[in-house]
Amino acid sequence: MSDLIYVETTIPSFYTETRADEEIRIRRKWTQEWWSQFKDDRRLVTSAVVVVELERIPVPARRDEALALMRPLTQLNYTAEIAEIAEVYIAHKLMPKEGYGDADHLAIASFYDCDMLVTWNCRHLANANKTGHIRRVNALLGLRTPLLITQLELLGGTYENKM
Repeated sequence: MSDLIYVETTIPSFYTETRADEEIRIRRKWTQEWWSQFKDDRRLVTSAVVVVELERIPVPARRDEALALMRPLTQLNYTAEIAEIAEVYIAHKLMPKEGYGDADHLAIASFYDCDMLVTWNCRHLANANKTGHIRRVNALLGLRTPLLITQLELLGGTYENKM
């Protein structure tokens, strides 16, 4: 059985990013490489939360490309129960109040028992300093915590080989 991987907003955002500074170019390269390498091997899913966030991209060509990238993926439903889980994350200070996006992404991936949540958000999601706290709160809720990682970790090889 293949892994169930929740694709968070930063993935299609970096995939379509056009800014030229070096860090962004490297993340775009890794994102595009991961996307082409793994999309057929694993079951990628997303949510309406991602779609809403992508619709806010101000550059029409980027927005359309990012939305097209997500269109073939199964879209997990956002339910009242997921909203309650996101509220618990915020109450436990796992995620910031503003925007709710990060709490929503984690709640969706946890609720649907995803194996992984891939993201470039290393501040609130793929952050080893928060993983233990996230696991404790999810355990209290009876939820399994997905691996919270960047897609670079799924590319294999060494960091130096990917530069």
